[in-house]
Amino acid sequence: MDPTQQKALNALEPYILLSKSATSPRAAVDLINQATSAPNTFVFAELLQTPNIQALRTASEEHARYLTLLEIFAWGTWKDYESTPNLPTLTPAQSHKLRQLTLLSLSPAPTSLTYPSLLTAVSLPTVRALEDLIISAIYAGLLVAKLDTQASRVDVSSLAPLRDLPPNSVPAMLQVLGDWDRRCAGVLREIEGQVRDVRVRARERKRDEGEYAGMVEKAMKEEETRRKRGAGVGDGEGGQGEEGDVRMRGAKRGGGAGFAAMGKKILR
Repeated sequence: MDPTQQKALNALEPYILLSKSATSPRAAVDLINQATSAPNTFVFAELLQTPNIQALRTASEEHARYLTLLEIFAWGTWKDYESTPNLPTLTPAQSHKLRQLTLLSLSPAPTSLTYPSLLTAVSLPTVRALEDLIISAIYAGLLVAKLDTQASRVDVSSLAPLRDLPPNSVPAMLQVLGDWDRRCAGVLREIEGQVRDVRVRARERKRDEGEYAGMVEKAMKEEETRRKRGAGVGDGEGGQGEEGDVRMRGAKRGGGAGFAAMGKKILR
């Protein structure tokens, strides 16, 4: 569990225990005011679900509106408070906390928020008041952000998981998660198809390279065989030529001797 969330739950625990003895509407209202004014309480769903707090729903209108106020602290925003009629007037501590919680609802991380949009969202009159609010939220561990005063912008990098879920929000979340799961499955199938194609092309390329290497090796062997045959034929012809030259030279020498003997006989 996130440390900030654990801290907020620990801060709420005494009020959950006190709710067991808050059997009258007045006691339940006082408990709500105390819980929403305490400095470290930022989650309220468990207190909201306790029987004595839920009993305010069927109490008088004067008391029931405090249950609505607690619901706004649990999952609503400053604009929800302003747009809901007949709610109790907030103390300075409650106003500050509800504005801090509103920042969590307006800041899906990571994101950048402009000063004008934030001033409207939390109904603050000056930029200085807005910057003080954001700095207090940062020091409380509600968000990690940087103020860009020159650009009049807040760069939010992370948020503490402190906002409760409103009623009937789970089916919508399941729908969103289901859509996300289907998109992930589609992307995974596409990746697997691409991997198969790459493997098929790799096998084909390896086969083609093997066939080409075989063709080259065969051609080299055939060329080597032709060279050996050509060398053998040349050697045979050369041998025959040398033997013929020897015989020719012998014949010439024999013919010269015969002519000399014939000349001697004629002279005699």
